[in-house]
Amino acid sequence: MQFRLLASALACMQAFAQAPTAKTLLKPTRTDRPPVVDGLLDDPVWEQAASVTDFQIFSPDFGKPQPQRTIAYMAYDGLNLYFAFRCFDDDPKRIKASLSRRDTLNGDDFVCINLDTFNDQQSLYAFYVTPLGVQADSRYASNKEDFSVDLLWESASRMDEQGYTVEVRIPLKSIRYTQGDVVRMSVFFERYISRRQEHGSYPAFDPKAGNAFLSQMAPMEYLGLEHPTLLELLPAFTYSRKSLRDDLGAMQTDHKAEWSFTGKYGITPSLILDGTINPDFSQVEADAGQVDANLRYGLFFAEKRPFFLEGSENFNIAAAQNSPLQAVLHTRTIVDPKWGMKVTGKVGSKDTVAILSAEDSANPDAGYASDPKFAILRYKRTLKDDGYWGLFYADRTVGEHSNRVAGPDGQWRLTPSDLVSFHAFGSFTRPDAAQMSSRGWAEGLEYLHDTSRLTVNAAFHAVSSDFEADAGYLTRTGLKSGSLVVTPKFYPASSWMRRLDPFAGASVLQDLPSGLTERDNFVGISAIFQGNASLRAQVDDSTEVFLGQRFRTDGVQVSASSQVTNWLSLSTSYRQGKGIRYTAEPFQGHGSQAAAGVGFQPTDSLNLTLNWTHADFYRDATGEKIYDYPIYRSRLTYQPSQSFFVRAIVEYNEYRRQVLTDFLASYTYIPGTVVYLGYGSLYKRQAWEDGLYRPSSHFLEMQRGLFFKASYLWRM
Repeated sequence: MQFRLLASALACMQAFAQAPTAKTLLKPTRTDRPPVVDGLLDDPVWEQAASVTDFQIFSPDFGKPQPQRTIAYMAYDGLNLYFAFRCFDDDPKRIKASLSRRDTLNGDDFVCINLDTFNDQQSLYAFYVTPLGVQADSRYASNKEDFSVDLLWESASRMDEQGYTVEVRIPLKSIRYTQGDVVRMSVFFERYISRRQEHGSYPAFDPKAGNAFLSQMAPMEYLGLEHPTLLELLPAFTYSRKSLRDDLGAMQTDHKAEWSFTGKYGITPSLILDGTINPDFSQVEADAGQVDANLRYGLFFAEKRPFFLEGSENFNIAAAQNSPLQAVLHTRTIVDPKWGMKVTGKVGSKDTVAILSAEDSANPDAGYASDPKFAILRYKRTLKDDGYWGLFYADRTVGEHSNRVAGPDGQWRLTPSDLVSFHAFGSFTRPDAAQMSSRGWAEGLEYLHDTSRLTVNAAFHAVSSDFEADAGYLTRTGLKSGSLVVTPKFYPASSWMRRLDPFAGASVLQDLPSGLTERDNFVGISAIFQGNASLRAQVDDSTEVFLGQRFRTDGVQVSASSQVTNWLSLSTSYRQGKGIRYTAEPFQGHGSQAAAGVGFQPTDSLNLTLNWTHADFYRDATGEKIYDYPIYRSRLTYQPSQSFFVRAIVEYNEYRRQVLTDFLASYTYIPGTVVYLGYGSLYKRQAWEDGLYRPSSHFLEMQRGLFFKASYLWRM
């Protein structure tokens, strides 16, 4: 019944949808003499190539010409797309640029090619390049941008007395696109100027459509593109040596050498088959330390394994911005896969499929008697503008235990400024032969109104107490909730402030097991200042229900950041308020959370960041301090070239009385062809005395490890 009402409401709202606005068709120049990608715009093709200028600001201001002029050029041959930028700057010394790892922009200036290769307003590739040639790439879909993807493309940059120039080559094998003599794509070019915290674009964005990127791109037409067959093979070798201190105080060492193999085959330019055997996690950088002393649900960590990243945007679900159900498939639940197969891409002009099958390795610590098996099916049908409707099925089976989640989701663009999205999933869980099966449901409906002057977010979510998503990421069950947030936007004619966004919101949630209601009423303000500085403050009047009891969670929070100079950045945040001690016998308390960060960039190739995080908690009834949780983290990176870097991390967790060290050297020829060498260790403030580990003022090494990985990407 609830889903029928939800679907009926969506159908009514869709009736008010408006026709899209016609946009100028861009026609890149075909060339038989491709440019040399060296950052110098001296190739003959750029003298006659199609180009655009007149970039307009879309953040933090809106609809004003970007003061620093930009020209974007477009060309192509049968196998590659070429782009170039001339970025003028009246003060080139203030351009922020540094050498860093791929996907690490460090707040630098950049240009970006946002490319919708299917021209269907469902997703886009983003290709970022900084003035020193550092690359970043991402996939954007369902209002989420994922920087985990690593595509194979070429770029080069040059800085000069006029500003800087950029050249880009994107092989057709690296992107997915439609097949035919005439290929339509769409694009918006972006330039970011760090010292002004300013984004400009071509085409200009409609103030009435706000930041609806996908529905405001300019169409491009290519004639006579070839359709080369994609075949990639990625063998990799990893060696690790781990030493752990046992219950007798002695170090035990284990060696492990493994081969892995990943392959990719293009069935068509838009449909890709991936396979993998024994892929290593190869998380060459440890997840940054987070306070984990008092959590209601588990921490979320992003996916980093190449096999799972192809087409990963297709597994995003609609209406997940404010939902307890963040994902039906979170691939890091596949912890140590033995093998995996996947098919992702287009099977028609409007139909997208994503199929994943994998077998994980049994985890004895989790009580698994057999290997977990995953079967995932995703289907999406494109609608007008950036709308779609889809179906999702996820199955995770471990022996007799199984969990299945299935249902529809979708989003509709009602007007240029209004988007509505929904999901409605059911779960069926069979614990084992001796236990009863259970069924659950999760529903979400979200509405977004976004213009240059006003943003309104409204949401309704409901999750039954017995809903489970073993292959996904779910933070809470047994609830019904509704929320509304209103954010007007002001652009003061001021010499020190560029934008002011006051906001106010309210939410109410019913805890289904207890029948109790919790709420959150809040007001706040967000400001962007001239230069590169921002401030946000918020006051909450709120409660939360936990284990059948209602607690106060009022608080005040403030955060600020600033790129003070090209070589110095600062950030800080602070929250003080009421809270809950999440234990089997919860109680009311209060405490604070604080963080601060400093970034130093003394040269283009040297970067040092220092971070401090702190949390504490006190019992209200007695004033007793329950915990005091500080984390200190430093990271030093030296990168003499785009291909090679060395990095050292030292993290001290005072609460757990331990020090983590992590050292890494890396050489990347191209994404996939890479060599890593790393070493890490863990020390604890304890000593082995009289057959026991006892607290000590000295540090004892508890574990250490050496890591080596080499992989080679072969593309036909």
